[in-house]
Amino acid sequence: MHKDLLRLIRGERAVRRHLAVCLAAAVLAGLLVLVQAEVLSGVLSGRFAPAALAVLALVVGVRALLGLVQGVAAGRTSTGVKTALRHRLLSRLRDLGPADLASRRSGELVTLAGRGLDALDPYLSGYLPAAAVAAVVPLAVLVRLFVADLTSAVIVLVTLPLIPLFGALVGMRTKEVTERQWRALARLGGHFLDVVRGLPTLRAFGRARYQAEVIGRVAQEHREATMRTLRVAFLSSLVLELAASLSLALVAVPVGLRLLSGSMELPTALLVLLLAPEAYLPLRTMGNKFHAAMEGVAAADEAFAVLDAQGRGTAVQDVPASPARSGAPEIRLENVTVRYPGRDEAALDDVSLTIAPGERVALVGESGAGKSTLLHLLLGFVAPDSGRVLIDGVALTGDDAWRARLAFVPQRPHLFATSVADNIRLGFPEATLDDVRRAAKAAHADEFVTALPEGYETALGERGANLSAGQRQRVALARAFCRPGTDLLLLDEPTARLDGRSEAAIVAATGELAEGRTAVIVAHRPAMIDLADRVIRLAEGRVVSAELIGESR
Repeated sequence: MHKDLLRLIRGERAVRRHLAVCLAAAVLAGLLVLVQAEVLSGVLSGRFAPAALAVLALVVGVRALLGLVQGVAAGRTSTGVKTALRHRLLSRLRDLGPADLASRRSGELVTLAGRGLDALDPYLSGYLPAAAVAAVVPLAVLVRLFVADLTSAVIVLVTLPLIPLFGALVGMRTKEVTERQWRALARLGGHFLDVVRGLPTLRAFGRARYQAEVIGRVAQEHREATMRTLRVAFLSSLVLELAASLSLALVAVPVGLRLLSGSMELPTALLVLLLAPEAYLPLRTMGNKFHAAMEGVAAADEAFAVLDAQGRGTAVQDVPASPARSGAPEIRLENVTVRYPGRDEAALDDVSLTIAPGERVALVGESGAGKSTLLHLLLGFVAPDSGRVLIDGVALTGDDAWRARLAFVPQRPHLFATSVADNIRLGFPEATLDDVRRAAKAAHADEFVTALPEGYETALGERGANLSAGQRQRVALARAFCRPGTDLLLLDEPTARLDGRSEAAIVAATGELAEGRTAVIVAHRPAMIDLADRVIRLAEGRVVSAELIGESR
């Protein structure tokens, strides 16, 4: 049995009890085959009266009842093991940070906790009972055959090891292809989840079609891996059936010849012919169940590897150094070019730009000029094809340490279906209610939030459906105020589509938020542009002008 699963089952009393009932019922049902063969051979040979058929019917009924008990206990065992493993894996998911949850690794964990652990059913409810029966019933059949007919017993004893031998040889290959299939499935699930999470960004950057092609390739890999696994499983069944059939022939032919010659009695011959297949059947069944259970074994290996890694802690990896925190940063772009796949023109074309520490810069230009691309470059969402981005003289890596220094307010902020307070403390989960209130007041959001039915505990609809556009924007600004230790403010047209009153509130809050920080603001409206120290105009991915606000008036 899988050692880690055994350790888990030992720690779960109810699961351990269900598994014991399941295995006991399977073994008892297998041993009743001896009684069934004895009674049937006696009735057919005339050694027992026809009334013995009632005993045969009772044996068959008891076996059916034991099969029912085995199925119920196996189902409860499987449910208990999967529930325990899922709880541990979900705890692991809760322990992951935002960066990990945005990665493909979390998608693989979701696949593992769902489809992966479901594959344990054939192992727990099929393979384990079959293995218990295979460990007991063939030995019991051999003992009875030795008592009934020594020659037949020796033939069975010699040929019986062929089944597990061939099963082991094929099983090694099955394990290899099944693990490959599981890796393909995990990669498919992880990548698909990653794409779904980032679909709006992918569409914005024109990468949706490319990712659809990637998912198609990964799905094809999984399909091919599955077909390889099925091919090996069918061939292994053929090998086991062939070995069992040849072994039975070696028993049946001598029995028939000896029966014709009169050197063997009919009751003994019938008993041998009825019992011999039962010696091979549990081993063949175990071999077939083994192949069906291999995906579950691979999933269990992966699950316990994840849990063991959690117990040991995450290994420290070498990563590029992040810009050291030293107050409002200086940002310098040196000949930066960014191209998106499938587009001939560059989103940013050989852009060189320096933003001084604490400077407020407004990016203006027509739609598609490269303003949002420049913001996403600073966020670390895209990497330059050429050139480099320096933060205080250090190359930008776009890791979590850098993003911890950012406050980002997008044009269409996403509000989640939770309370207003939880939406505001999204970037700083440890924030108290007083911290949330202070952030909301600074963002000019406290007035309308207090007027909500339950104030800061009012549950919002998905995407803030029950708030106006201006209110959603002020909640997003409150997030930025609530996030401590930010040195860089990035805003992407925060006043777009707002009325005059909402715009005035956003502009006032933005001015306060930008105090002491380097700020890069994508803006079209004069009120937002007036907050800047310098206006940088972009066109077709290039910087065409850079003017101080005082000089432009």
